[in-house]
Amino acid sequence: MAIRNQIMLITYPDSMGKNLKELSEVLDEHFGGIIGGLHILPFFPSSADRGFAPTTYEAVDPAFGDWNDIRALANRYYLMFDFMINHISRSSAYFQDFLEKKDQSAYKDMFIRYRDFWPGGEPTRKDVDLIYKRKPRAPYIDVTFRDGTSEKIWCTFDEEQVDLAVNTKTTQDFMRETMRNMVEKGASIIRLDAFAYAVKKQGTNCFFVEPETFDLLGFCRDAVKERDVEILPEIHEHFSIQMKLAEKDYWVYDFALPMLLLHAIYTCKNKNLLSWLRNCPRKQFTTLDTHDGIGVVDVKGLMTQEEIDQTINFLFSKGANVKKIYNTVAYNNLDVYQLNCTYYSALGDNDDAYLLARAVQFFAPGIPQVYYVGLLAGKNDIEFLEKTKVGRNINRHYYTKEEIGREVKRPILKKMYAIMRFRNSYPAFGGEVSVEDSGLESRLTIRWTKEKYSVQLHADLKTRQFEITYTGENGTQEKLSLA
Repeated sequence: MAIRNQIMLITYPDSMGKNLKELSEVLDEHFGGIIGGLHILPFFPSSADRGFAPTTYEAVDPAFGDWNDIRALANRYYLMFDFMINHISRSSAYFQDFLEKKDQSAYKDMFIRYRDFWPGGEPTRKDVDLIYKRKPRAPYIDVTFRDGTSEKIWCTFDEEQVDLAVNTKTTQDFMRETMRNMVEKGASIIRLDAFAYAVKKQGTNCFFVEPETFDLLGFCRDAVKERDVEILPEIHEHFSIQMKLAEKDYWVYDFALPMLLLHAIYTCKNKNLLSWLRNCPRKQFTTLDTHDGIGVVDVKGLMTQEEIDQTINFLFSKGANVKKIYNTVAYNNLDVYQLNCTYYSALGDNDDAYLLARAVQFFAPGIPQVYYVGLLAGKNDIEFLEKTKVGRNINRHYYTKEEIGREVKRPILKKMYAIMRFRNSYPAFGGEVSVEDSGLESRLTIRWTKEKYSVQLHADLKTRQFEITYTGENGTQEKLSLA
């Protein structure tokens, strides 16, 4: 199914009900017309990181269901699949065969061996300091082969996530086959997870290395272009990277919007938000929340460091049940790039502020994505956080079918769903967007027009009130009712 200009839900396969069948039932029962697309976070067998350390892409984890469940969803929604292009599980058959047979393994070229990558087999201190990394040391794991010898193998993230050598024929055959199989199984979009880390090159920071990264992106696009399927590189860094991708007509993420919008609502000042909405890519997916957190690094250059720090401090002072300690080693989190908090709680569990934020997102350029916790205006899950001591779990609540049935009756959600249904169906959202400046720093107007259709969002950041007006079928001006 081709991409439609309709809101996409992001969810784990077992976060809205116990499995894919229950997810399907929940969507049918409560979210008709509200959701047009579905990003099912990794549903493959995996050894770590909630699915992001896949052992294989050939099967659905039996705990979630099977390929028939995926196909049934693909018949109703356009689907996004994750391809972890930077790494694969240490427990995968590929890596285990490498450990067993070493240089005789058919998969020995899939992995990055320090002995081959670095002159002399080891990086210098200068090399290590230059690498863009998530650990305070060189990115590797020590592995022992069956013959008793040991080597260092490149590993950027968790020890279960072994990096792939993306420039070898063995790996490229694997990547091409994997992506084409995803297409056959119902993917409309393939999300390239941790994409900017995939290319490693001596003398660089090994992050979004140019031009090799664009060569890899072109390889991925070519692998699926005959199938009318799109690719979406997932990159958290300076917004200029998204602009580079957009210039080459790739789909991108708007990871800057969450912080810009928080700052605008906290301070009642529209300047930074207006500037971004006017200049951001149009071929993009917008977010306010994801399974990882609220991105910080993405807004550098769009906000001053003082404004970024101010927004972070406001989140901890104005947000509900969120503390700085949740973003520290005490909660297994040293990720300075993102903040752990639900978007609803970041806005103090305030219905008016949250509804305004979603209205702005739904009118922003691009196709909106809504994370499942955000779809239910979920509060920070402190119980789950404290039970696991994992910072990101504050925004990863497991909802039962019964709980969802209760939540969707909340007045704020009925209003939000009314806007979502309208956003998915009103023709003007397929046209041109303009952002108007009234001269008042707390006001915001976003307008979409296409042929005889026009729709406007008029918002006040100070009062947190807004209205949506549109052209009716008879040419009359109508106001969207959220009652």
